[in-house]
Amino acid sequence: MRIGDLLREAAGRLAEAGIDGGQREARLLLQAAADIPVATQIAFPERAVETAAAARFHALAARRARREPMAHILGRREFWSLTFKVTADTLDPRPDSETLVQAVLDQIPDRAAPLRLVDFGTGTGCLLLALLHELPNAAGLGIDASAAALAVAQENAHALGLGSRTSFRQGDWDDGLVPAFDILLSNPPYIPSGDIAVLQPEVASFEPRLALDGGAEGLIAYRRLAPAAVRLLAEGGLAAFEVGLGQADSVIGICQAARLRHIATAGDLGAVPRCVLFRK
Repeated sequence: MRIGDLLREAAGRLAEAGIDGGQREARLLLQAAADIPVATQIAFPERAVETAAAARFHALAARRARREPMAHILGRREFWSLTFKVTADTLDPRPDSETLVQAVLDQIPDRAAPLRLVDFGTGTGCLLLALLHELPNAAGLGIDASAAALAVAQENAHALGLGSRTSFRQGDWDDGLVPAFDILLSNPPYIPSGDIAVLQPEVASFEPRLALDGGAEGLIAYRRLAPAAVRLLAEGGLAAFEVGLGQADSVIGICQAARLRHIATAGDLGAVPRCVLFRK
């Protein structure tokens, strides 16, 4: 089949599945399946695609039509202009989470300082590794309950040339950790348990529930993280937490009750409060 025919067919299939931007996604899938750059697809829609490559493309399009996330199909996601491996064992890094990275950097007067970071629920390692990319003398520890997620994070660290400055540990939040860290960060599970089923299929059906489920109110992780920050941070240390829609005030209250000082709230790309920052 020709490039243009394949793309039209797949874009229509994705649209029927309720996916916006089907044409763009079809181009990315064809690039992955047939190694045909998007620019070539646009310039030469009449070119033929080999049968085997077309079959691979149809298989990928079928997966996407079932609402499997693009990052799982492609095996990667760009975050903070860095490429991260993504699997079904990790959350798909989202652009809104870059808010936390920038908010933390805004609080660091000397980016060359030898800071020590800890990231709870590290997943792909995207938050920790993005920060270490900007902090050349910093070192970081990533904690996650999932051994499979930690394996992905470690692979990402080495692929980004940050393996010598990172370590990863399977654990239950701060159990067994020794102070003192300069920066503590987390994008914890914060979706109320009852809301997960009504999320987009890409999330509800394919992302790990362990990384989504924040308990009845979506706040259970913060009640563990707030006292952990008080215990683990050096005096004046920085804590930064991503929060869900409408949760900022509740998380601020939890952290203030633990005697953390609220210093800033940062909004995401849609101006929704997405990150709350504190000092010990």
